[in-house]
Amino acid sequence: MSLFTEPKIDCHAHVFDPVRFPYAPGTAYAPSGSEIGTAPYLASVYRTYGVERALLVGPNSGYGVDNRCMLDAIAHSEGRYKGIAVVPNDMSRDALEALRQQGVVGVAFNASLNGVEHYKDCAPLVRTLEALDMFLQIQVHGDQLPGLMPLLQGSGVRVLVDHCGRPVPGTGLDQPGFQALLELGRSRRAVIKLSGQAKFSEQAYPHADAQAYARRLLEAFSPDACIWGSDWPFLRAASRIDYGTVLALAEELLPDASDRRKVMHDNAARLFGFTT
Repeated sequence: MSLFTEPKIDCHAHVFDPVRFPYAPGTAYAPSGSEIGTAPYLASVYRTYGVERALLVGPNSGYGVDNRCMLDAIAHSEGRYKGIAVVPNDMSRDALEALRQQGVVGVAFNASLNGVEHYKDCAPLVRTLEALDMFLQIQVHGDQLPGLMPLLQGSGVRVLVDHCGRPVPGTGLDQPGFQALLELGRSRRAVIKLSGQAKFSEQAYPHADAQAYARRLLEAFSPDACIWGSDWPFLRAASRIDYGTVLALAEELLPDASDRRKVMHDNAARLFGFTT
């Protein structure tokens, strides 16, 4: 068997359908052309590559805190999709509970877009996520992670880290943000998404400068606390990205079949409660 035929759960994908769900006014970026990816088209991609289930991520681009497009995809997935929502910082417990009832398992903090200061008042939201046993998903860039650590200290919230923590390859493995991420991994209180190499690599596919970071994360977090995501439909990509080539990178990173099964399927099934 190869990764193309083994069971897989894609833990980072977005849906965009501006015809049925118009973009919110004033969002940072409005995906267009080949960046638009509707739920039916995503389902076709998944059938082609043997992806069984997915964790959809509400995008800041296009929709901001409007989660309707993602929630509609989840509602029509027959249990195959769950979601990470983008919400206001002052989201109430009742509103979060309502999202959870619709298949949302966590909330995204995108410091790489909004900056660390945007989340300085989010301690109540983090406490509510912990109380509801929901995930806090964080996307950082470079050395932003230490600035978010005060929100996590003393909290038992379940943490997901996007896109390998988006280190800066030219700065080396010793950069403070990446070292903080490795420490977080060794603490066994977070899960890392081995995804989005194209987002932080400074080289064209196969993103050779990103591989040392992914391997070090796999070692620090262990295969038991790593999951995989495609980042489909590849917003703002500097060059063409195809789903199959992203899978090929994962297979190269995970040559051991047992580790591959954990990262590509079993961990996500356990963490997000996929049962169908």
